[in-house]
Amino acid sequence: RFGAIIINAAHFVPQSRQRLFIIGAHKSISLSGALIAGGPDGVWHPSALLEAYGKLSKGSQSAWTWWCLPAPPARASIFADLVEDDPQGVTWHTVAETKRLLDMMSAINREKVETAKKAGGRMIGTIYKRTRADGPNGEKVQRAEIRFDDVAGCLRTPVGGSSRQTIMIIEGKRVRSRLLSPREAARLMGLPDSYLLPKNYNEAYHLAGDGVAVPVVRFIAEHILEPLLVSAEATEKKAA
Repeated sequence: RFGAIIINAAHFVPQSRQRLFIIGAHKSISLSGALIAGGPDGVWHPSALLEAYGKLSKGSQSAWTWWCLPAPPARASIFADLVEDDPQGVTWHTVAETKRLLDMMSAINREKVETAKKAGGRMIGTIYKRTRADGPNGEKVQRAEIRFDDVAGCLRTPVGGSSRQTIMIIEGKRVRSRLLSPREAARLMGLPDSYLLPKNYNEAYHLAGDGVAVPVVRFIAEHILEPLLVSAEATEKKAA
């Protein structure tokens, strides 16, 4: 028997990071009622997963299990809480570099920055560079796209310059930017500050961008994997 769930790390840490988890158990293991849902749950079984399930063979569907998970906990932090005051491993962009980022923004994204300036206080946004077909003549151009929703974009492995996330800090008319620091990336994955990171920036960023958020794994382990192990051990004892 097997089933799948899709979990966005944003339920646990301020990072948008959807991942698919496929979990299987031998048919000899007796599953408790707490492990099995009566049907799909909109939180853990979104429409894309339902569509994939619908394309399975009848045999696979008969072996399918709708794994049961409780509602996600309330997230305890926003992205600004994870930003270092004295970042290590990165340097602030020059005024010219920050201006270049602003110049790469579409009108909609520039408006987000202007709104943040008027908001007062400290506003922190995250930026990814993406290629969009919105040049003057419809040609592809690189755009800097910013978000101020207290959640970072999905971390990636640092294959190219566009794969590394930039943060922009706005305090009134003052606008600064820099790359996300290795420690900030680790925090976005739920790693404690005591976790030792590689000294090389790309290696540390790769570790975070290629991983699975720690609180997500802990959540799955607590509510599915560990109960499955208990059931498996009970099945073995009965067989003995």
